[in-house]
Amino acid sequence: MIDVVVAGAGPTGLMLAAELRLHGVGVVVVDEAAEPTDFVRALGLHVRSIEVLDQRGLLERFLAEGTKYPLGGFFAAISKPAPERLDTAHGYVLGIPQTTTERLLAERASELGVDVRRGCELVGLDQDEDGVTAELADGSRLRARYLVGCDGGRSTVRKLCGIGFPGEPSRVDTLLGEMKVTASPETMAAVTDEVRTTQKRFGVGPLDGEWCRVVVPAAGVADDRSTPPTLEELTGQLEAIAGTDFGAHSPRRLARIGDATRQAERYRSGRVLLAGDAAHIHPPVGGQGLNLGLQDAFNLGWKLAAEIAGWAPADLLDSYQDERHPVAAAVLDNTRAQMQLMSTEPGPRAVRRLVSELMDFDEVNRHLTEKIIALDVRYDFGGEHDLIGRRMRDVELGRGRLYELMRAGRGLLLDRTGELSVDGWDDRVDHVVDVGAELDAPAVLLRPDGHVAWVGHDQQDLLPHLSKWFGK
Repeated sequence: MIDVVVAGAGPTGLMLAAELRLHGVGVVVVDEAAEPTDFVRALGLHVRSIEVLDQRGLLERFLAEGTKYPLGGFFAAISKPAPERLDTAHGYVLGIPQTTTERLLAERASELGVDVRRGCELVGLDQDEDGVTAELADGSRLRARYLVGCDGGRSTVRKLCGIGFPGEPSRVDTLLGEMKVTASPETMAAVTDEVRTTQKRFGVGPLDGEWCRVVVPAAGVADDRSTPPTLEELTGQLEAIAGTDFGAHSPRRLARIGDATRQAERYRSGRVLLAGDAAHIHPPVGGQGLNLGLQDAFNLGWKLAAEIAGWAPADLLDSYQDERHPVAAAVLDNTRAQMQLMSTEPGPRAVRRLVSELMDFDEVNRHLTEKIIALDVRYDFGGEHDLIGRRMRDVELGRGRLYELMRAGRGLLLDRTGELSVDGWDDRVDHVVDVGAELDAPAVLLRPDGHVAWVGHDQQDLLPHLSKWFGK
């Protein structure tokens, strides 16, 4: 029996598979596509995802193939400078195509021994108290202890489990294309700047080599969004909105993107779980979707691995939904708000001007930016200390950086007192006494995902928190 079958070899599925293998869990990833996607839908990684990559020793690979950009201007494309006092050592966004992100995550998964099977479509599943049987399109079956659906917004896994996906259907469509143009880069930039003074869902610019990326609002909402637009439809919209089609020709990829906003009613059905777009979809404003999925995987991976290893507390796996469902709900809300602020109607434009004025206050700018880059995420663990439930930023310790000490995916006790112990849990929790001055607390207990589970100085107070997160 396989430990875990992951349906979907996109960024979320590959990240989850790598996290599971880090803990020795056997993983098979199945994906109906014969080859990885070559269509660039997402363009960057936000702060929390960058921190996750750093914490697993992967960041240098991504930095080598990406470009750092300042953090300002991500909320509803309202142009403001990067806010001050962000609680991170990585105060930038990393511009990197989704295709590159997937390739680097696939390389990581391969290094850890993940079995990725492409051209394998999951068409059925059946679960009992001992495991899940996944049926593939070729008639073969895989038996696993758990199955995780990371198979996108039209998730087969979610549908087979009968999990509701309530929300709102698309109200506007956006056309996306990769093609060649005859217009010069200077012309593209000048026209785009002019059009975007009123139409924020518009953009034409270089992508790679001779190829350009075109984003333009559609004339209406399609009945079937899986049918790509024609070149004529896209150039017609360019003419209507920008007054030119930029000499667009020879498209290599065309797609239609909606603004549907939906969230799974639950993220778990017995031995089946959901992550990424299978659990939530929303408009692409702010570039949050891929990042949200990666962070789902980072939250779920160590918990599912603990369940399989046999030491997980009774409610640890259920805490995945308890923590991540509200986070996604908040993202859905901020994308709803952003879409309203990007409307060309007079009322929303008036509200946009007001929000822009408010963002001149640094506290407002920081608050809205933190929503986009997920620095505002704080899980409800109880306790009054401001650190509890938050992710620790990377800090310098006596023997290196914090994230360097968390590469193995274990818990960590940072102890300035020198009087605490993790005896009994030392097979899954590390103990570091040589902490350094950057830690403004006597001691903190970190989960494998970097969130602070406890702050204090007393051993008897620490013990129940070790049990809560790391078992008896």
